[in-house]
Order: sequence, then structure tokens, then C-alpha cells
Amino acid sequence: MTEAERILLDLLDIERLEVDLFRGTGSGGETPTRIFGGQVIAQALAAAYRTVEDRLCHSLHAYFIRAGDPSIPVIYQVDRARDGGSMTTRRVVAIQNGKQILNMSASFHVQDEGWDHQHAMPQTKAPENYPDRSELRQRYVDQVPEKLRGELLRERPIQVREVNHLNPFNPGKSDDHNQIWFRMAAAAGTDPVTQHLLLAYASDMYLMTSGMRPHGLSWFSGEVNLASLDHALWFHAPVHFENWHLYAMESPWSGQGRNFNRGSIYAKDGTLVASVTQEGLMRKTRRKS
Repeated sequence: MTEAERILLDLLDIERLEVDLFRGTGSGGETPTRIFGGQVIAQALAAAYRTVEDRLCHSLHAYFIRAGDPSIPVIYQVDRARDGGSMTTRRVVAIQNGKQILNMSASFHVQDEGWDHQHAMPQTKAPENYPDRSELRQRYVDQVPEKLRGELLRERPIQVREVNHLNPFNPGKSDDHNQIWFRMAAAAGTDPVTQHLLLAYASDMYLMTSGMRPHGLSWFSGEVNLASLDHALWFHAPVHFENWHLYAMESPWSGQGRNFNRGSIYAKDGTLVASVTQEGLMRKTRRKS
């Protein structure tokens, strides 16, 4: 297990303060200046799971209310909204400095039998045909200020290989369809709950960039202010995140300073494992006069 993988697993092992009150670490995720959205979602889901027995999450719906401060812990307050015969519902509020930074509803379901169908996984080359994101970032290290190079090259827990890579400093306009292969080797041997937490964390990666592609924008362009507004995730099949998964994303709409993105996460054998939607702010940077 790498140090980055250990840190992520520790982030998801939140501390119980009271029966329905938990504390999570703010630092250590994908981003240094504010808490990575996927981290708050995964910790909120971890808090909800600590109050549920014998059933797995099938969906969650979260609103990002304020940017999280990575220098201080996050408090998670769980409301046991309903315990039914086959469905369980939880509401979770994430708090820093007495203010909400996220609220989330999550639903848990017993394993039922029914009818099965799914859309086919998009055709693409195997992950071995694409460079790892650590290799890609090395290509651009000379284009960022020296003080930021350590953060750019910092080891990350999730392996990512971009199918439709664009130069972040000169992306050009492109189709909104966006695909990555991703996995975390240290997920091997973990329980189904931890697998859900890891996928929830990773589901926030690269999704919003889909809405920037048609406009030739990137996180480094300096032209756009970006922030996640909400995030929804549905689990469809067992997760084995130690194996490669294809995250097929698209952005069917942007406008009024927002963009809308959706994604499908497939196991390498083509099984549809999860579906994701997210809306985010995508506003023009306001220049100081």
C-alpha cells in the first residue's frame, strides 16, 4: 500500500463523537486550498453507514453549500430519517465553524430480485494504452510556478488514465464526451462499505471538466471560476475498485454561469456499476479594474 492510499483510507475512517455525531479530517484529499468535494461526500456517506445495518447504499444526493477548510476537521451530524422494512433513509449535515458546508440524503436498500438491463459500455482501448496521470503531470511541471510544482506532482491514491486527454494549458475546443480509466489498488480485500466510500470519493474526479471542453477552458486557464453545486450518485452493482473502471462522462448543457454533467461508471467487463450527475458553477472570472 502506498502512503497516498493509506492517507485516503484513514480519511474515510471517521471518528464517532456521539451516537449520531462524527468527525472527519479535512486535509489530505485531492485539493489543498479547499476540501475536495468527493472527500466530504465520502465522509458523509461513512457517517450515514455507521448508523445503518445489513443494507447497502443505493443512492445519495448532496448539495455543496460552502467551500470546506482543509486545515480544520469536519463534523458530520446524522439524522435517522427512516428505518423501513426494505429501505433506510439518512440525512447528513457536514459542519465547519458552526456552518453547513454540505448536506446529503442517502438511501439504503436490502438486496431484492427484479428485472435487469443496462446500456452497453462505450468502446475504448484498454487502460494500458494510456499514460498514467502522474506521467501527464510531469509533462507540464515547467508550466506551473515553482511553488506549486510539489502539489502538482504529489502522489495521489487513485490511478487515473485519461482516454481523451487535453493539454490543460492549451486545451482547445473539444467534444464534451470525456472518459477516464481509474482504480485504487489498495481497495483489494476491503469490505463493500469501504468500496462504496472509495467510489463516492472518486466519482467527483474529472466530471466537471466535461462541461469545460466545448469552450476550450481548463482549471489552469484563468478565465473561469468553478465550484461544484450538487452531486448525485446511484450504485447499481458491487464495486471492486482495485480493478480498472471506465468513467464515461458528458456535459449535455451549460449556461447562465452553470454546467451540467453526468457520468456512467463501468467495471472493465462492461457491468454498469454506478451513475453520477453533477451541476457546477462555471462563471467568467471577474477582472479587477
